[in-house]
Amino acid sequence: MSNWYSESSPLERRTFWASFGGWALDALDVQMFGLAIPALIAAFGISKADAGLLGSVTLFFGAFGGWLGGALGDRFGRVRALQITVATFALATFACAFAMSFTQLLVLKAIQGLGFGAEWACGAVLMAEIIRPEHRGKALGSVQSAWAVGWGAAVLLSALVFTYAPADIAWRLLFALGLLPALLIIFIRRGLKEPARAVASEKTPFFATLSGIFHRDVLRSTLIGGLFGIGAHGGYAALTTFLPTYLREVRHLSVLGSSGYLAVIIVAFFCGCVASGIVSDRIGRRANVAFFASACIATVLVYIFAPLTNGEMLVLGFPLGFFSAGIPASMAALFSELYPAGVRGTGVGFCYNFGRVVSAAFPFLVGFLSDHIGLGPAIGIDAAFAYSLVLIAVLLLPETRGKVFEQAAATRA
Repeated sequence: MSNWYSESSPLERRTFWASFGGWALDALDVQMFGLAIPALIAAFGISKADAGLLGSVTLFFGAFGGWLGGALGDRFGRVRALQITVATFALATFACAFAMSFTQLLVLKAIQGLGFGAEWACGAVLMAEIIRPEHRGKALGSVQSAWAVGWGAAVLLSALVFTYAPADIAWRLLFALGLLPALLIIFIRRGLKEPARAVASEKTPFFATLSGIFHRDVLRSTLIGGLFGIGAHGGYAALTTFLPTYLREVRHLSVLGSSGYLAVIIVAFFCGCVASGIVSDRIGRRANVAFFASACIATVLVYIFAPLTNGEMLVLGFPLGFFSAGIPASMAALFSELYPAGVRGTGVGFCYNFGRVVSAAFPFLVGFLSDHIGLGPAIGIDAAFAYSLVLIAVLLLPETRGKVFEQAAATRA
């Protein structure tokens, strides 16, 4: 882990920390929602299905945000697009604190989703193009681990805010803190260099950049990558959106008690991202994803359906978080290596985020099914099905480990 970082150039390191920070603060904003669901249900008098709809809208618009953000990066540059997207999701999250109705919150969550999806596409491809091929998996896996950092920060803030403030005010304070990511824009503007090959010709129509990923040369990668994204995001969304609610309402844990269980999963998620990046560079992208997807299916089913005590659930939370991290940690490197420079951002943004169009239904389905079969079984069935799609998709993709991008040496100088 330390070897690749010590061998990195100053530009590679600055890019890493900018991408890491952006993704961590992105996670902070998004995970606040899952932690605030019980308070939102009480504040607006909505059902679990309505709460799931809020999560689904964020994912749905995140899909289009990723596609558009990737295309903007291809057309106008990664760094400029990254500045815009960080500002978008930070301001939208902050505005959620002042929502006075369910409809207002729904609209703001949609805007947040646009920025959320676009930010990942711009940051991931920027990092993929800057880092050298032999370390790409490790570096991008480490960037993905930033999600655990933001997630952990959200849990800590939630525990503090809901402990010392009334619930009807606490959720607003949480969303107000979402403005913090805007501070990252200062660092992004000063510290990064635009990869020379990242910008498509400005004479190319923007629609042509968007649709370039459907050219026959890359169409197969786009279709299978989209299926991969559906499974990856569907499984994660089904599992994490209602997991805090499951721990509190089904397992009857307090806010502080459920935070302890989430802390185990979050630490494991961080470790899983780093481990997946290392393994991916050693055994290849396909074998790595196949292993983590299979392990996810088995672990989720045991976690939800086995008659476990609260203590046993605490222990099993580590493998649950560890294995669920391996899939998203591999996506940036794999998708970046599937596309040529002119449509790389568009392709990565589409594959990673297209899954959100379909996976946006998973939180809603969990909420809907929970009224018929219970919240635990609804989470387990949805998540296991989604991770099965990942396993199918990765077996259809080519091995891309070690691919050298155009002008790679010049960009890292």
